Amino acid sequence: MVDPNALSPGSVLPEDADGAALVARVQEPEWGGPCVAAVRGEEVVDLTALAPTVSDLLERDDAAELVRRAEGGRTWRLGELLAATAEGRRDVPHLLAPVDLQLLKAAGVTFARSMLERVIEERTGGDPAGAERVRELVAKAVGGALAHVTPGSPEAARAKELLISEGLWSQYLEVGIGPDPEVFTKAPVLSAVGTGADIGILASSVWNNPEPEAVLAVDSRGRVRGATLGNDVNLRDVEGRSALLLPRAKDNNASCAIGPFLRLLDDGFTLDDVRGLDIELRVEGPDGFVLQGLSSMREISRDVLDLVASVHGPHHQHPDGFVLFTGTLFAPTEDRSVPGEGFTHERGDVVRISSPRLGALVNTVTTSESAPPWEFGITALMRNLAARGLL
Repeated sequence: MVDPNALSPGSVLPEDADGAALVARVQEPEWGGPCVAAVRGEEVVDLTALAPTVSDLLERDDAAELVRRAEGGRTWRLGELLAATAEGRRDVPHLLAPVDLQLLKAAGVTFARSMLERVIEERTGGDPAGAERVRELVAKAVGGALAHVTPGSPEAARAKELLISEGLWSQYLEVGIGPDPEVFTKAPVLSAVGTGADIGILASSVWNNPEPEAVLAVDSRGRVRGATLGNDVNLRDVEGRSALLLPRAKDNNASCAIGPFLRLLDDGFTLDDVRGLDIELRVEGPDGFVLQGLSSMREISRDVLDLVASVHGPHHQHPDGFVLFTGTLFAPTEDRSVPGEGFTHERGDVVRISSPRLGALVNTVTTSESAPPWEFGITALMRNLAARGLL
């Protein structure tokens, strides 16, 4: 659980929250299910009668106006919701991840620096003990030469030929600078956890890390309607053994965190603002270890709309919309316990991912096996909304 003192309205709201159209989801035990809600200062207003799911809300052209001004139903105090969430209380209203029926997708290898870390994982076979040696080898051979190469360009094709000739080509370089990005399904619909919740790492993993990312919310027409923060938890040892183990590395109980709120795009928060986000990471361990990092969207190799187009278009439709993790620049190399083995999580780590325009997503690390089980799926949601007369 997160320390309740670390989860307050002032610590999780965007710095310009008064002008933002913010969407939350509240679990209301009295009704046995979730509510779509607007965050208006320290008041959270139920909008479920107007939009029974966040997916429905994002289909409305007037979504931002509705979130700001529509008369709603029940209200809650944000501070009380955050306190209950941090304490793990499930018998009182608490916050959930701010998305529901959208497919949970993620793009990988979208930043040159983290792309090279994926190559290192591959070369070491997921063994952290060999990371430092391989990192030096790859940096000497490639350096920053790939940082400004446009994926899919003739320059990228020439770089590929050169790397193949040097015996350094990798499947991660293929998706990093090749014509097609890596996009995968991160987790099942409705399985994401929100701010204040535990995040899960497989108990068997010995090399893993958080991945702080901007997350886009896209409607059924392929329009980006909003953005939030995400933690695309990664098991480096598992993926390093084989890229075919990506589902095992990425999709586990509580391994997908999204929040704290979904900020809708409007005149005061545009897609260009998303392109300019700086996303900060701070990990505080029970052992006193502190890790800090920054991921700047300005350094992304592919434009966010290109990533969206790779998911949605004539080749594939998404009638309930989708959310898309856009990748991260952050790849921790600082040693935590064993020299040369870099960073890995310990149980009890508090992970804070924040950005001034999106607020803060705060979670505590546990094992996927110990995290609260995921029990409320699509069938349960439909039955609950129908019983409440909302469908």
